[in-house]
Amino acid sequence: MVKKIKIAINGGIGFGAKLNTKQLLTISKYLNEDEELELTTFQQLYLEIPEDQKEAIIEEFQSVGLACYPVGNFVKSLRTCNFCKGEEEEGMPVAKELNRRIAGKAVPFTLKVAYTGCPIGCGEPMLSDIGIMKMKDHYNLYVGGKAKGKDAEVGSLLKENLTPEELYETVEKIIGVYSQMGKKRETFYKFLNRIGRDQLIS
Repeated sequence: MVKKIKIAINGGIGFGAKLNTKQLLTISKYLNEDEELELTTFQQLYLEIPEDQKEAIIEEFQSVGLACYPVGNFVKSLRTCNFCKGEEEEGMPVAKELNRRIAGKAVPFTLKVAYTGCPIGCGEPMLSDIGIMKMKDHYNLYVGGKAKGKDAEVGSLLKENLTPEELYETVEKIIGVYSQMGKKRETFYKFLNRIGRDQLIS
């Protein structure tokens, strides 16, 4: 029996979470008639592929513009808004670069990072472990959002008016601290409550 592994795929960072015909046809090649695709709340599709063909299949997916990520205790690909006013104004290049730097990094427990291009907040950054909101030409950074459970709460402002480089550096540092100091399977929300916000950027 062929051993299968699960991977996460999406159309990358763009104007909304979209897939084109070529991408859908490529995905369907690896689905049996009775199989289903799992669509996550984080704009990813979960697909099982043969482990011994993993590299070739990922290469094929990437050739049609699909982004591929590991499944499990990793930093999720950036959840984004629909970038409604245009690439530069909404900061899409910054979102793409941030995703490139952090998505797929190993962490104690699945880490969700969300980005939104304006204060309307369609990307729901306030409900994610780490949230970024573009404010004119700078970026505000929030931490500790929790979307599920009766103790759900919005994240709190950690830093504001960051330049793109400051944003990348700070987010990477936070993920590094969590990777080093977090306990196995400890959510970022619990980790933050245990160590305190100041430890993230000290």
